[in-house]
Amino acid sequence: MAEKKEINVRKHFLVPEHRKLTEEEKQEILKKYRVTEKEMPKINRKDPAIKNLDVKEGDLIEIKRKVLTTGETYLYYRVAV
Repeated sequence: MAEKKEINVRKHFLVPEHRKLTEEEKQEILKKYRVTEKEMPKINRKDPAIKNLDVKEGDLIEIKRKVLTTGETYLYYRVAV
């Protein structure tokens, strides 16, 4: 039987950088945008892009997306569910 290979999708050039924010950073973001955790967009804890971040339900994930044509970087936030 063939061995199953594990592919690290985080290394693919089209997958943006993801990082788990600290509780203090999370509170700053929620305050800055005047939203509650329930109002934030969601990301599944089993998402391959955050699999190795030791994410728990309620953690806030920062996604750093770079526009390939202009090189500009934009930040997006998701709450782990």
